[in-house]
Amino acid sequence: PPPPPPMPGNAADPATPVPPGELAFDTWLADFRIRAQAAGLSEALLTRELGGVIPDPKVISLDGRQPEFSKPVGDYVRGVISDDRIAVGRAKRESLSFLPDIEARYGVPRDILLAVWAMESAFGKLQGNFDVVRSMVSLAADGRRRGWAEGELIAALKIIDSGEVTREQLKGSWAGAMGQTQFLPSNYRTVAVDADGDGRRDIWGSDVDSLASAANLLVKGGWKPGVGWADEVILPEGFDYGLAEGPREVPAWWEAKGVRRADGLPWSAADAAAPAGLILPAGATGPAFLALPNHFAIRKYNNSTSYALGIGLLADRFAGAGPLVAAWPVEQPLSLADRMAAQIALARLGFDPGPPDGVIGA
Repeated sequence: PPPPPPMPGNAADPATPVPPGELAFDTWLADFRIRAQAAGLSEALLTRELGGVIPDPKVISLDGRQPEFSKPVGDYVRGVISDDRIAVGRAKRESLSFLPDIEARYGVPRDILLAVWAMESAFGKLQGNFDVVRSMVSLAADGRRRGWAEGELIAALKIIDSGEVTREQLKGSWAGAMGQTQFLPSNYRTVAVDADGDGRRDIWGSDVDSLASAANLLVKGGWKPGVGWADEVILPEGFDYGLAEGPREVPAWWEAKGVRRADGLPWSAADAAAPAGLILPAGATGPAFLALPNHFAIRKYNNSTSYALGIGLLADRFAGAGPLVAAWPVEQPLSLADRMAAQIALARLGFDPGPPDGVIGA
């Protein structure tokens, strides 16, 4: 005879198995709560803010498709530097009366700050509407960047615990970046500033707080006042391309090897004394740049060569510069599977491409 029908189950009933994904999430969450309490968060806060939270599958999907790492650099930069964006930036650099004060206080040029503002949120218009706590829970539970995501989740919970910002106000991108200049929770806690003097560090509603906070973050990342970020260069015939992503030497060292500025202008005294590294973001057939110290400071904001190039080149256009001399080559985008397969193959050949995560580095 057929077996009797199963009795109605419940969560504790072994006849109703928990899906493996849910089981793994519950295990992670229980472990995380222990670590969060060790970091100083109360059980009451954790119960209030994490009770009932579940991972957001959209966040996990987007984590594998970040444009700074998946889109060819030429396509990325062309998308950044649009005529409309240049026009808006040039108008704002003339109309915003607070920019000179921020520039004087932090030593970061207004054009760089405007470029960050444009790139991060379309000058404050597109800040993201994801629940930052849930986004960080999703990334931490997924495990690809668990340590980092847990740190940001703890920072977000500490912001809520401080009373400075509510859970409802902690909105941002899928990756947990918040406000007009897309600060991670840890950055908000350590470097956001109240520049307009209203007693709040409001990177969501205050243009002044947002850009001053971005300037402060760049300074903490090593920004050097008076020094450039990079210049396009022309390489001579027979150049040793093995020097790319290699030594950082003063421009005169590179000139002795035949490297010259694409615009034909002389180096400023500050730039002439600064160490510069050669980068070829699209390979030997694409534009070449001597990256000055502030290129690497921009990468502390977002550790991507494409991002730093987008910021710097957009800032140059705001200041009146023209387009690059060399053209970006047409490149085939690589799928996540293609990128991971390339990393695995390189490792098998004895190279060290890092873990097969699909994030292509230098």
